[in-house]
Amino acid sequence: MSEFLDLHGRTSKALRALADAAMRRHGLHVGQNHLLAALWERDGRTPGEVAAALNVTTPTVVKMADRMTAAGLLTRRRDDRDNRLVRLWLTDAGRALREPVEAERRLIEEKVTADLTEAEREALLSGLAKVLRAARELSREADDQDGGRKDGG
Repeated sequence: MSEFLDLHGRTSKALRALADAAMRRHGLHVGQNHLLAALWERDGRTPGEVAAALNVTTPTVVKMADRMTAAGLLTRRRDDRDNRLVRLWLTDAGRALREPVEAERRLIEEKVTADLTEAEREALLSGLAKVLRAARELSREADDQDGGRKDGG
């Protein structure tokens, strides 16, 4: 296996485990903090808009939104102009999680990068941004070659 892919995969799993444990302390399940962040950025998005922002499927967002609605973190309301659309809106409880969740994520970032110099941190972020752009481009090319179908059929 490629050294980069192997190290990146192991690093991603370790970081995700840390982040997931931190989010559980705030009553959140895997990925729910990302849905919250999308709504903190712009409240009232549709599930499809959130899915596009998070690079997941709309049914994934709908399922997550079901749990978060039951937990009192968000509500669903029909769009004022187009009754066919449903929009997701934060509740006071969902908005109140912003500062503790973001503080928890900053703390994890500070701890895992504590041994890096400022120059190393900047180089790491720059390098990861370039890798992400290249991976997204390769993914788009693969989708184009597959006719945009993810099922391969």
